[in-house]
Amino acid sequence: MTVPVFEEYEPAIDCACAGCAARRRSAARALPVRHGGHPAAHGARRALVLATAAGVVLSCGAAGAAAPGGLAPGAPRADGGADPEPATPQGEKGPLKGGGASGPPAAGTAAPKTTRADIINRAKGWVSAKVPYSMEKYWSDGYRQDCSGYVSMAWNLGTNEWTGSLAMYGTRIARADLQPGDILLFHNPADPSKGSHVTIFGGWTDYTRTHYVAYEQARPQTRRQSTPMAYWDNSDHYVAYRYKEVTGGSPGSGSSTAFPGAVQFGPGADNEHVTQLGRMLVQRGGKRFYAVGPGPVWGTADRRATQAFQQAQGWKGEEADGIPGPDTWRLLTTSGGRNIPAAGAGGSPNTAVAFPGRGYFKPGQSNSHVDRLGRQLVKKGYGKHYVSGPSPLWTEADRRNVEAFQRAQGWRGGAADGYPGPETWRRLFA
Repeated sequence: MTVPVFEEYEPAIDCACAGCAARRRSAARALPVRHGGHPAAHGARRALVLATAAGVVLSCGAAGAAAPGGLAPGAPRADGGADPEPATPQGEKGPLKGGGASGPPAAGTAAPKTTRADIINRAKGWVSAKVPYSMEKYWSDGYRQDCSGYVSMAWNLGTNEWTGSLAMYGTRIARADLQPGDILLFHNPADPSKGSHVTIFGGWTDYTRTHYVAYEQARPQTRRQSTPMAYWDNSDHYVAYRYKEVTGGSPGSGSSTAFPGAVQFGPGADNEHVTQLGRMLVQRGGKRFYAVGPGPVWGTADRRATQAFQQAQGWKGEEADGIPGPDTWRLLTTSGGRNIPAAGAGGSPNTAVAFPGRGYFKPGQSNSHVDRLGRQLVKKGYGKHYVSGPSPLWTEADRRNVEAFQRAQGWRGGAADGYPGPETWRRLFA
């Protein structure tokens, strides 16, 4: 099925016809009031734009001529929400243009196979290039610069599709089974101009699954941003689809089996792979490590849960440093290996050790708790002040080693006095 191509209500800057010239003159005179325009002209222009957009534009997104309050599209509002996006009309189904293929594939030609990693990498390419939105222009790769052209490019299709035809290339799935590279599609066959749009699913932003990372083509340019599931407008009408020829990722896991690289993890990391890792660790017994989350920002919980999973496999030393590598990722994405033991279970690398109380750690004290503390300090790399030992007898060496550990947490003053409290104990035995 094809749809007619409509001219957008903004006049083409290079068109010399009398109609476009008149519109350009009118637009120039109708500046917003805040930029010096006349209030009456501004009101008339707004009415004309809204009426024209409703009747002419073939919508591919949430309708709205401008974000309320002068905010940029999608910018947070004072109430914590986000404004819906302006209308993003799309062109008709057709062949690639310019640098792409000369025409649609021959009848019966199979759609090309691709991987989830390749889909996301192609999507990121347009984000990096800041491809301007247009329903009529084509990027250097031959794909139309609108929402459906963007998905056609990311899925590596041989044609420029539209929201009414993309579903033919996919298999409908449940939202709970979404994985990076899948799409969320809303096509309104009764009136395609009302809300039709498509986004690429890039992963959940956190464990609540209320928001996801969306790659989409919308004004003014390609973007990647956190988006409410499934979209600001018409959310209930969006359907999840998986490209029929995609490979990689286990159904229902919400993750890709392709290891994204160690650079995606560790202090300072903030991306969807960290969220993905946390979700998988929670499913493998690591829920207790997360007071909040998992989320995209790397934290101590991610490191501890990863290390617990690695140690559950019998790994030690650098193999259990809390940073996922290819083997850790493979076991998590394929449901392989051993789960993280419950807290206090035999063999658990993170068995909870209750803080015995401050009275055990002061001059003159000799008990098993002091000995346990000393051995844990040595294990954690904070035993340099021991000439011999550690031992059950509390000494100045114990205090100085505890102080070194406390300072390593960023504590100062009374918080780093060398005497363990509940928080020092918890972190030391984590």
